[in-house]
Amino acid sequence: MTFDGGMRRWREYQRTPWGRLRYSQAEANLARHLPPAPAKVLDLAGGDGADALRPARRGHDVTVVDRSAEMPAEAERAFAAEDLPVRLVEADLTRLPALPGGYDVVPAHNVVQYLADPADVLRTAVSLAVPGGVVSVIAINRSSEPLQQATLALDPAGAPAALDTDQARTRTFDTTLTLFTADQVVGWLDGCEVVGHYGICAVTGYIADNSRKHDPEFFADLERLEPALADRMPYPLIARFFHLVGRR
Repeated sequence: MTFDGGMRRWREYQRTPWGRLRYSQAEANLARHLPPAPAKVLDLAGGDGADALRPARRGHDVTVVDRSAEMPAEAERAFAAEDLPVRLVEADLTRLPALPGGYDVVPAHNVVQYLADPADVLRTAVSLAVPGGVVSVIAINRSSEPLQQATLALDPAGAPAALDTDQARTRTFDTTLTLFTADQVVGWLDGCEVVGHYGICAVTGYIADNSRKHDPEFFADLERLEPALADRMPYPLIARFFHLVGRR
């Protein structure tokens, strides 16, 4: 799949109710741990800036890093449309240029499943945070894959195969992902105390009827339900995404 095709599909996802919910839940979770503005935020693999725009709107000083030339260009347009400042760095996370360090918040959202060595990248993320700073990680939850096979794909016969593999395919960018559990990622946040473990799309991620999710009244009920489940066990363990917040 070409980048243009993947980008178009990503944009389509962002406009869906469940895509918007993914971002609003991430913002609400992280807001519990943000220091007062203006804090320094380094968004690793920040893509088109959809996550980074949210702390910028709160008055924080935002830098977005992404290896693609096209994604930061999208971010630049998005920030300019809201007259918000942003620093853009085109770089691979495994070969970061010299950065000033001392960041108060270092998000790494929706990236670990694409990395050959996510543990090394997260060690770098922790090293870039100030003492007392926050590292935020969001990723597809490996434990959600069999549930999605049985519910969204309506394929309970095929769901057991997902129990014994950490590999999954994304149609958006036509690539294979490696999925992890939250416990695996916690083990890579060396030097951090985990101060938040949230689930994102704990229910919405398993409703197969997309037409219901497009119904404003029904979706408003989901928007009220999801935050109530976000940090209440066992829902973070089975949500489509896990969200970990560590404090260095």
